[in-house]
Amino acid sequence: MIPGRHPSHPTFRRSFLFAIQGFRTAVRQERNIKVMLAGGAVAVVAGLIIGLDLMSWAIVTLCCGVVISSELVNTAIETVVDLVSPEFHPLAGRAKDIAAASELVLCVAVGIVGLLVYVNALLR
Repeated sequence: MIPGRHPSHPTFRRSFLFAIQGFRTAVRQERNIKVMLAGGAVAVVAGLIIGLDLMSWAIVTLCCGVVISSELVNTAIETVVDLVSPEFHPLAGRAKDIAAASELVLCVAVGIVGLLVYVNALLR
């Protein structure tokens, strides 16, 4: 919303459509979201091959969703930083680096969780 304006809030349906539009834009324009989606697809195929139980599927689904969501937030942060600071500024660079670090930490944690889930499934 633009400050100083008093538009009515969009309906739930319109908000949902805006979210879908944002997801489509990210998938079309951002390489990393494609990598994360491919990783999720690999996790699903591996789960089908191994025969994960219901709780393991819940963990894998949650991990995939959190990683994709985090990548979308990281992309949004980087886009806003680029908007407010089109030329290089050390603070803008720091903000983008910290957002990327957040994504990296989450991916490492999810990788460890994935190893635990899949190794556990293979050993049973």
